[in-house]
Amino acid sequence: MAGIPEQRCEANVDAGAQKAAPTALGADDARFMRHAIELAWRGWGWTNPNPLVGCVLVRDGRIIGEGWHEKCGQAHAERNALADCARRAADGATDAEHIDADAAPTADPARGHARGATAYVTLEPCCHTGKQPPCTEALIAAGVARVVVGSRDPNPLVAGKGSAQLREAGIRVDEDALRGECDELNPIFFRFISRKTPYVVAKWAMSADGKIACASGDARWVSGPESRRDTHELRHRLAAIAVGINTVMADDPLLTCRRENKPGNQPLRVVLDSRLRIPEDCALVRSCAQGEAPLAVATCASVDDPATDAGAKAQRLRALGVEVLRIPQDGADHVAVRPLLSVLGEKGIDSLLVEGGSGIHGAFFDEDAVDEAVVYLAPKVVGGADAPGPVAGAGAARMAEATVLGRPRAHTLGDDLKITFAPAGAARVADHTPASRDALDATTPAMQGGEACSPAS
Repeated sequence: MAGIPEQRCEANVDAGAQKAAPTALGADDARFMRHAIELAWRGWGWTNPNPLVGCVLVRDGRIIGEGWHEKCGQAHAERNALADCARRAADGATDAEHIDADAAPTADPARGHARGATAYVTLEPCCHTGKQPPCTEALIAAGVARVVVGSRDPNPLVAGKGSAQLREAGIRVDEDALRGECDELNPIFFRFISRKTPYVVAKWAMSADGKIACASGDARWVSGPESRRDTHELRHRLAAIAVGINTVMADDPLLTCRRENKPGNQPLRVVLDSRLRIPEDCALVRSCAQGEAPLAVATCASVDDPATDAGAKAQRLRALGVEVLRIPQDGADHVAVRPLLSVLGEKGIDSLLVEGGSGIHGAFFDEDAVDEAVVYLAPKVVGGADAPGPVAGAGAARMAEATVLGRPRAHTLGDDLKITFAPAGAARVADHTPASRDALDATTPAMQGGEACSPAS
């Protein structure tokens, strides 16, 4: 047990080495790039495994088009911004949107056309054909004069090639504009594109004395309604949720994303079930059969022969729409974490929210497979020697071997305290739920990154 690994992306570092000097930004450049960042956040939860990207087209100090990557498989941010520019022209718009509300509105004589404009893009434009055509071609064809780039794209298919292609077409390219803020958008993408395994967030709610349930097993509810709503935002953002079979047997959870007054992206629910004990009539299986949300069961049981009990059960589960994944077992005869992450990565799952229970959390921490941790701390004392804590597993034999979570950042959610942990300087997914963004924007410095307290000796 070493600690949460640093999130520095090797491919991103290589791309960054091409032109290490950051761009000197003017006030307008920073303002427009920050607007592009705000647009990018609108894709929260909908773009996996693609990155969050925003784009703003500006000419003569006015926005003439804007867009963001709205959903995986749909148009990228640059093409959406160009389409918005064309719509403004077709509609005969005479007053482009202003970031500075105090500025006097003036007519746009070019009627929204992008020729000669500056494009502010939070991530280097792509130059390859995937589900969408290259954005570099669209920017070149539109006749933009300058492209301001925030993050470097670590995708080997791009990785500096997009900016090079724009320069070859005679377009001025300024890179690393507000790079730190732009990088905050995409720790998941940077992790997945470079290592091909999911970005892992371990999450739990616990009482002030470190209990996730009473000794009786009752756990509803440890945290307050605000924390539970925040969890649904994380479920919306991350591509999959993992829980252990003991949690399924004890709580019969649904594990769907239920955002308040908003549509939600339903993550793949993954149950770690070494002996394939999952009840066929549990809420997870029923909701999968009804098409509400996908479900996969990771098992070590031999499921290939339908003549065996496990094989027959796997066949019935598959008939109900459940995906049964055969995963090797670890030394404790449980589903092995690293092979599971590899299989999920091969399926295009870029991120995983590990919701427990304690044995599953312990297995992920034992394998140093956690990238970020989020804790909802409730102002309650449960007590009881047999009441469970959030992390089991093999654990550390000595305090010097304990997992180091990284520097904490905290804010209140209703009566609870939400605490996130990640290496110093690393972007944190859990800090960007709507509630956390609002809270941290207004938080005093003393609440962010405070030093941990240790008992007096």
